[in-house]
Amino acid sequence: MTNPRCSIVIRCYNEEQHIGRLLSGLMQQTLWDELEIIVVDSGSTDATVAIASRYPIKLVTIRPEEFSFGRSLNLGCQQATGEFIAIASAHVYPVYKDWLEQLLKPFETPDIALAYGKQRGNDVTKYSEHQLFASWFGEESQPRQRHPFCNNANAAIRRCLWEQLPYDEALTGLEDLDWARRVMQRGYHIAYSADAEIIHVHEETPQRIYNRYRREAIALKHIFPQEHFNLWDFVRLFASNTLSDYFHACHDRVVLDNVIDIPMFRFMQFWGTYRGFSRTTPVTGQLKQTFYYPRGLRRINSPMEPAATSRAAVDYTQSHAYQNSQEASLERTY
Repeated sequence: MTNPRCSIVIRCYNEEQHIGRLLSGLMQQTLWDELEIIVVDSGSTDATVAIASRYPIKLVTIRPEEFSFGRSLNLGCQQATGEFIAIASAHVYPVYKDWLEQLLKPFETPDIALAYGKQRGNDVTKYSEHQLFASWFGEESQPRQRHPFCNNANAAIRRCLWEQLPYDEALTGLEDLDWARRVMQRGYHIAYSADAEIIHVHEETPQRIYNRYRREAIALKHIFPQEHFNLWDFVRLFASNTLSDYFHACHDRVVLDNVIDIPMFRFMQFWGTYRGFSRTTPVTGQLKQTFYYPRGLRRINSPMEPAATSRAAVDYTQSHAYQNSQEASLERTY
């Protein structure tokens, strides 16, 4: 495509179960004709690349030993030609056909550098992660957020600003938060769009949950050296979040189904955080509130139940037929 409005960068590694659904959802977007897709694969050994290659994409490869979250993003962004760069994990998929349209809407304001959207789980998501999604990604949009929290599983940035500020390739995670912090220091703002909703599929073992939060804590400590997390933080935040999850699970009538998964997830989350920080003073500030504190006891709606809306949902039941018809009718040169 010549002169696309938006380039979407998808990072992947062994995502054969998910990437086809994401790409099918992209082809049903209202802005499909203004979109180019860049897939950055870091050495998949399954059918990820074969599945992605059935769609009109640019494929970028990186060797596993050279991978970092920031490096793979920078390689993808180097191939982008759109005014905006949308970023998505390979194991997410949009809920509505106007997902990308809603994600880009905040850029109508010139000083918005980054926008990110709502995330929800599906039927394989652990209950505690449903609660995290509800805490981190609320039902109300924020046109000018006051802190740099964001998430590159579902986000978009201005390409001209990325050219000035590439992602930090040395970080073990949270390259999105670091980038948001740096553009805010330059006087730009970030926005949260509650209408840009995706489903984020995490099927993680306890060890992978621990590893995820440990590497993010290492990155957070690097980005904000004044932030720390001690053993007392681990104990009280594990306890308070576990109790909060049980409270919501009781109201959702799923507590017996999650009686073991809830403390397991929270233990791995906060033990990984503690080991990543390995310091003796407490975490302070607004980011601590965002990352670690429980959802609270106020009941608005369950994050496990989709909100009622008249917006057109993406049809994944016909994804294979849709894919075949698109492959027959669409020809693009990249």
